[in-house]
Amino acid sequence: MDCVFCKIAKGEIPSRKAYEDETVLAFYDLQPQAPVHILIIPKQHIASAMDITPANSAIVAHIFEVAAKLAAQNHLEAGFRIVCNAGKEGGQTVPHLHFHLLGGRSMKWPPG
Repeated sequence: MDCVFCKIAKGEIPSRKAYEDETVLAFYDLQPQAPVHILIIPKQHIASAMDITPANSAIVAHIFEVAAKLAAQNHLEAGFRIVCNAGKEGGQTVPHLHFHLLGGRSMKWPPG
């Protein structure tokens, strides 16, 4: 498999880690869209939100727990945004489930 996020999770491609445990890796986005922009990925390859099943859905809950920890560590008490794009038309550019944690500025809606 030639998945860039799987390679990052395995340490084959370097990243600036924000958090890591046995199931999740969080790292800073190379092209941040906010003062805080962290990507949170499962280490297990799940292609997109369309591939979440009862067998792997616990990882999503854990990702949100990690997001809350990272938000607190980054002083985002005033608020933050979590984004998960699914599929080509949804704007997903890497075919590995991932969540963007964005904060440190006021967010607008719609995002664009």
